[in-house]
Amino acid sequence: MEQAQRNIVIIGGGIIGCSTAYYLSRHPSYSLSTTNIIVLEASANGVAQGASGKAGGLIAKWAYPRELVDISFPEHVKLAEEHNGTERWGWRFVGCGSWEGKGEVLDESGTGVGKGGQRKSLEKTLGFEATAPLDVKPMRRADTGLPDDLNWVNEELTTSYSPMSGPGGTAQIHPYLFTISMLELAKEKGVQLVKGTAISVERVDNHVTGITYKDPSDPSRTKTLPASHVVLAAGAWSPSIIPSLPIAATRAHSVTIRPQADVMIAPYVLFTEILLPHSRLVSPEIYARPDNEVYACGPGDDSALPGNVDDVEVDLTACQSIRNHVASISEELGEGTVEKRQACFLPVVRTGGGPIIGEAGKIAKGLYIATGHTCWGICNAPGTGKAMAELIMGGKVRSGNLSKLAPSRFL
Repeated sequence: MEQAQRNIVIIGGGIIGCSTAYYLSRHPSYSLSTTNIIVLEASANGVAQGASGKAGGLIAKWAYPRELVDISFPEHVKLAEEHNGTERWGWRFVGCGSWEGKGEVLDESGTGVGKGGQRKSLEKTLGFEATAPLDVKPMRRADTGLPDDLNWVNEELTTSYSPMSGPGGTAQIHPYLFTISMLELAKEKGVQLVKGTAISVERVDNHVTGITYKDPSDPSRTKTLPASHVVLAAGAWSPSIIPSLPIAATRAHSVTIRPQADVMIAPYVLFTEILLPHSRLVSPEIYARPDNEVYACGPGDDSALPGNVDDVEVDLTACQSIRNHVASISEELGEGTVEKRQACFLPVVRTGGGPIIGEAGKIAKGLYIATGHTCWGICNAPGTGKAMAELIMGGKVRSGNLSKLAPSRFL
């Protein structure tokens, strides 16, 4: 029996969309003669312009949801081995822990919350037990649990350090480099990138037939890509295509810091609780990267989502606050140079749980949803991409049981 032609359009060139393109192009039943795959990206600047390019890049066995992590973590290891991820996208195992202590006053620190929104938790450590109130009395290193090689936080300001996983339980990637690598590897197999803003999913007899989008070269014109299968992986912007999706947007600010040339930053990721003067508590996350860059992010906020990822506003005051917070516990980071000040929007399922992964048959046959990954989109991209490929190319997710994430439970 002759294989019917598949025209697959992936809406969104973030880490979820590009990983899905990669796994589709590696599926055993994929063939250029029978399958056409297009990634449709709204940004004029290319892929990975949203959260996929501005996240910390943590990969953890203790992330959530567990059924997706159990697919994703070993896939990250496999991808790094197959494609030299260490050199290509900064793959490595890292120490990861919860750090508590006192911060020194350097400059006016602020809260790190972006202007125009109220504070929202990023909930990255959801599921961990709450710790005891901070005791900021000076302690010896051995008493605090601070690792001997964690050389870029002030030992005298440390109250406690607790590892969040054993050896091999936490790793990292550079998310921008990973995303563009997934697309490059997919393009080697014939996947195409098209720039344009998706407007609507076209349907006939309750089956998808195409995607109508705005042509960036002429915004007054629309075009339609034929599609037998559509994967909606537009992150926080997904409801602009399917309004019934229960997806909210959380903005998060971050900075990258380049320490001085003679300073080597040990490979650790820290979830901090810093007690500043006047009993003010701040909780930046700090990620040491392989190229000696350090990434730090603050809390989220609920500011309004713009129409396009290229229009995300960056509150420089929030970025400065994040820099000041990490500098309050680290002379090495305080003396470094801030290279990037940025913001992105994370997609969060309004009703809790998620992400939403699977075919949305109630809306249209051939429409697949892959969004709502919160702060764990980087970690769970390979598992999502693999599941999407199995579902589209083979009709069933074979690598795990993702029934709790099915669109029918959310729509």
